[in-house]
Amino acid sequence: MAKPLFRLQKLLLRTQFLLFFLTAAYLMTGSLLLQRARVALPPGPRAPGPLQALPVAAVALGVGLLDSGALQAPRVSPELLLGVDVLRRPPARPRPGPRGLWSRNSELPPLRRRRWFHHLAGDTQGPPAPGPEAPRPAASSRGTYVGCFSDSGRDRTLRGTVFFDLRKMTVSHCQDACAERSYVYAGLEAGAECYCGNRLPVRSVRPEACNHECKGEKGSVCGGVGRLSVYRVEDLQLGSRKRRTVTYRGCFRLPENGTHTFPDSLTQANATVDACSGFCSQKEFPLAILRGWECYCAYPTPQFSLRDAVDNSLCGQEPEAQSLAQYCEVYQTPVQDTRCTDRRFLPTKSKVFVALSSFPGAGNTWARHLIEHATGFYTGSYYFDGTLYNKGFKGEKDHWRSRRTICVKTHESGRREIEMFDSAILLIRNPYRSLVAEFNRKCAGHLGYAADRNWKSKEWPDFVRSYAAWWSSHVLDWLRYGKRLLVVHYEELRHSLLPKLREMVAFLNVSVSEERLLCVENNKEGSFRRRGRRPHDPEPFTPEMRALIDGYIRTVDKALRDHGGAGLPGEYVPR
Repeated sequence: MAKPLFRLQKLLLRTQFLLFFLTAAYLMTGSLLLQRARVALPPGPRAPGPLQALPVAAVALGVGLLDSGALQAPRVSPELLLGVDVLRRPPARPRPGPRGLWSRNSELPPLRRRRWFHHLAGDTQGPPAPGPEAPRPAASSRGTYVGCFSDSGRDRTLRGTVFFDLRKMTVSHCQDACAERSYVYAGLEAGAECYCGNRLPVRSVRPEACNHECKGEKGSVCGGVGRLSVYRVEDLQLGSRKRRTVTYRGCFRLPENGTHTFPDSLTQANATVDACSGFCSQKEFPLAILRGWECYCAYPTPQFSLRDAVDNSLCGQEPEAQSLAQYCEVYQTPVQDTRCTDRRFLPTKSKVFVALSSFPGAGNTWARHLIEHATGFYTGSYYFDGTLYNKGFKGEKDHWRSRRTICVKTHESGRREIEMFDSAILLIRNPYRSLVAEFNRKCAGHLGYAADRNWKSKEWPDFVRSYAAWWSSHVLDWLRYGKRLLVVHYEELRHSLLPKLREMVAFLNVSVSEERLLCVENNKEGSFRRRGRRPHDPEPFTPEMRALIDGYIRTVDKALRDHGGAGLPGEYVPR
C-alpha cells in the first residue's frame, strides 16, 4: 500500500512543477507579445557617404510637375563637385541628424507612446484625473469663474488664441494668455487645452461635467471631454510689457464700394485709436479702421487686402476733412483673425503620402503653421516634439504613418527614408541662416538664442563642419530619390507669401478660398519668433567655415540648375 501512495505523491509533485513551468512560460510569452505590439519607433537617419555621386532628377518648380518616370538619368560628372578636397575627407564622427531630435524626448515612457497610439485608434480622450476629491474651480484664480459650458468642434464660440500643455497647464496660465490678447473669457478643456474669446458659449451644462484636473495644478478643474471651464478675465491687470498693443498697419485707400465693405462700425465724437481698437477687439475683429470720427471693424478681404499702402500724409488731415476723403488709417487689434484657425485631421486616410522635408533650421515649423492654417488640416511629424504639440500642432502625437495629416515633417535623407513618400515639398533655406537657427535650437530651444559661451566654444566649429555637409547631402538625396517634388525656397516664401502658399496648397490638392489665405497672411508669424537677447555676432563664421559652406552652395546650385530649376536664390550664391 505504501508503494502506490509514494508513486502518487511523486506524480503530484511532478504535476505541480509542470504547472508552475507552464504558467511561467505563458507569462513570459505574453510579456514578449506586449512588447512587440508597441508602436515601432522610426529608424534613425542614415549618414550619407561624404562623396556620393550627385544624382540627376527632375524637380518641378511651381505646380507644373514632372512624371516620376522621367526622373531616370545618368550620374553627374565629377566636375560638379566643387571643393572636392574638403568633401573627400572622411568625417570625424557620424553626421548628426534627426536622431538628436528624437533623443530630446527619449525620457518619455513607452506607456505614454502606447497611450497616444490608442488615441489614434479612437480613444480620443483619457479618463478624468483620479483623486480623492473632484477638482474644483481654482480658488487662487485672479479671474471670475463663470461656469461649465459645452463648446467644441468647428463651431466653437471660444476660438481665439489656442494652446495646449500636457504637463503644466494651469488656470492662471490660460487666463494670462487670453488677457494678454485683450479677450474677455478664458476657457480650459480636457485638463490641458486653453481657448479664448469675447462671447460666452450658448450652452451651459451641470458643474459636474467639468471634471478634469488641470495637468499642472492639482485640485483645480480644467474642463472635461468637450466641456469648458470658463473664467472672465476682462479685468485682469497685466504688466504693460506683457499686454499686446495695437499695431499701426498704414494709410490705405477705401475700397470701391466705400465703407459698406466693413461689417461693423461705430461713430462718435472724438473717436480715438484706443476707443476704436477696443470696440473692434470686443467684436473679435483683427482690424480697426479710422476715418475721421468714424470707426470701422473688418477682416482683410480681396477688396481690402492691405497690400497697397499710400503716403501717411493723406491720412493726416483734420477729422472733419478726413471723413470726406477716400483714405483711412488701419490698425491691427490684439485679437486673432479666427477665419483660418479651425483645423482637424483628414476625414479619410490620404492616398498620397506627402513629406514636408527640410534641413533643420530651414523653417519647417513655420511652413507647417502656414499649411495648417491654409488647408484646415493638421500636419504630422516623423518625430515627436512635445513643445510643438503645446503650440497647437496636434499632429505631433499622431503616428507619422497614419495618413491622417495633410503632410509629414521630416529631416531625413537617404534612399529608403525618401522613397517611402509618394511626393514631397522640399523646403530649402540659406545654409548660413539654417546653421545659425539650428544651433540656437539645440542650445536654447525653438524660441531662444544660444548663449555667447556656446558660440565661443569648440562645439560651434564642430557643428558647422558636420552640419554643413548634411545641408548639401539632404538636398541632393531628395533630388535623386524623390518621386514628385515641389522645391520651395524659404526666402521666396517670406517675400512672396501668398503666391508661394498657393503653389504649396495646389500641390497638396486642396481648394482654399482667398479669404482664408488672407487670414493666413494676417496670422503669418504664429508663435515662432525667438525671444531673448541676440548674440553679439549673429553669424560667427570664420573664413575657413565660409569656404566650406560656399563650396556646398555651388554644388547644390548647379544640381538644381541641371534638373531644370532656377538654382538657388542670388543671395545664397557666393560672389
